[in-house]
Amino acid sequence: MEYIFHVFGHPNIKATHVKTLEFSKDQDLTERGDCIIGIRADFDIEKLKQFEKKVRVICEVTDEKGEVIRSEFKCKVNPQFADAHELVLRKSGFLSDRTFGLGLNRGANHLDRRIVELLKDPNQVMVVTIKSGWAD
Repeated sequence: MEYIFHVFGHPNIKATHVKTLEFSKDQDLTERGDCIIGIRADFDIEKLKQFEKKVRVICEVTDEKGEVIRSEFKCKVNPQFADAHELVLRKSGFLSDRTFGLGLNRGANHLDRRIVELLKDPNQVMVVTIKSGWAD
């Protein structure tokens, strides 16, 4: 199974959090949101709820030269995910309605720094692909 959604950049994108990353439907981002790697997300909660067990989360941004820059994350799906506004992936096992992924292999600080720089532009789009499964 595969699902694609989009998020946009913001000048306050830092992606420095070591344990978490987040996609939000918010229209704005404060400087405190160091785990948020995209805003104005267009994900559909019902599509996300169809995922089970393990997923790969692939983040792709195209630079001004047309090169696709990519970062990939892995996590286990929280079957109780139920937030239509925020999608959070965590290294820990902390459960909340906002938590889509648990046991994340790396935090927002591992997002390719070229992607982070491109996402400082509020018009920059990041394509997020969620795919079922991954090998241990």
